[in-house]
Amino acid sequence: MREEKNLRMKVARTRRGLSQSDLAEAVGATRQTIGLIEAGRYNPSLKLCVAICKTLGVTLNDLFWDDDAS
Repeated sequence: MREEKNLRMKVARTRRGLSQSDLAEAVGATRQTIGLIEAGRYNPSLKLCVAICKTLGVTLNDLFWDDDAS
């Protein structure tokens, strides 16, 4: 994931009606960690990515795949 805002994650989270704190609690992270991921300043572990995706009902590709990566 490049260092840019992860708007896809924020949109998926808000569509589920979850705050950053709600998502953090559901996946065993802190609100600050979720905020940093959304801000593009933290590269989460695969385990955390999978937990986030399961909670939000989306795939890894939906949230974390960069189509511009070569």
